[in-house]
Amino acid sequence: MRVSPSVRAIQVPDENPMHPDFTDIYLVGNGQVLTIDSGEAMDRYRWMIRGYLAATEHAEVSLAAITHHHSDHSGNLKWARDVLKADILVPQNGVKLLKGRLPATGVQTVREGQVLDLGGGARLQVLVTPGHSVDSVCYYLEEEGVLFTGDTLLGSSTTTVWELGPYRRTLARLLELPNLKVICPGHGKLVNDPRERLQMYVNHRNMREQQILGVLEGGGAFTSWDIMLQLYPDIDKRLRRAADNNVRAHLTQLASEGRLALYPGKPRKQNPAKVARDVEHAKQRDAVIRQGKKEEAAKLRAEVRAQENPPSGEWIDPPRYELTGTAKDALP
Repeated sequence: MRVSPSVRAIQVPDENPMHPDFTDIYLVGNGQVLTIDSGEAMDRYRWMIRGYLAATEHAEVSLAAITHHHSDHSGNLKWARDVLKADILVPQNGVKLLKGRLPATGVQTVREGQVLDLGGGARLQVLVTPGHSVDSVCYYLEEEGVLFTGDTLLGSSTTTVWELGPYRRTLARLLELPNLKVICPGHGKLVNDPRERLQMYVNHRNMREQQILGVLEGGGAFTSWDIMLQLYPDIDKRLRRAADNNVRAHLTQLASEGRLALYPGKPRKQNPAKVARDVEHAKQRDAVIRQGKKEEAAKLRAEVRAQENPPSGEWIDPPRYELTGTAKDALP
């Protein structure tokens, strides 16, 4: 889908409740093409990218960038390097968080204020925008008014926040961007009222803070989970942990400002043997999954080879065909 003269969107339908409507992948530039985010390490994201490139593009992807380290945005970096031959661009403070997902070669880091010149007037500014994650960045194509936000702002819902103070400063910064016309989020629909949506996010966080304070003003000490259940009584249960994370982000900021008393609690002691068993089980499960993918790929290769060669395994001496004398006589 064409967004602006230099931007195309690949919107992959997504059933994950955390990713309503779509997971979005963007292509930027008409000469040196850059992708922003590339989806999870799943075939359907790779097929969508390759299908779009095959159907509509007359240029190859030379750069693959991400907005932050979460696997639904960075899962295909090795694939982008191996298959698309792209150089990989990641946030400076995201490298350690991407352990196991980066290719051995071709990795570069991006920093605040850096400009990625893609030719043809397409110049992407790198904006460091922490809050959703510690390494979140946005990319801004000011000439065309297109802002790529990853999960800092979503197209169909609010987002999760790791650190509320930095996140509020990020929203304030994005509101001040000149020439802002459209937001391309990491998930969901394009946002064609960008300033209104950013202000809605600011207002939403302020509202949540007041709601949390309202619960606490009733007296007593509450866990974040207790507060979450009061604020989100009808939430999809699969989103409760995400909502609890947002409540805790608010509580952490309020406590740091001296507005709340914090009782640290007592963590549950972990059984070292159980932890070791769980780690080993996870390794075995991942190994089975990897082996399953290898077996599936081998099966597909075998099926292709079977189409290329005669079915010699089925015959000691295969049937042969020759024209009969009657058929020869009937030839013109």
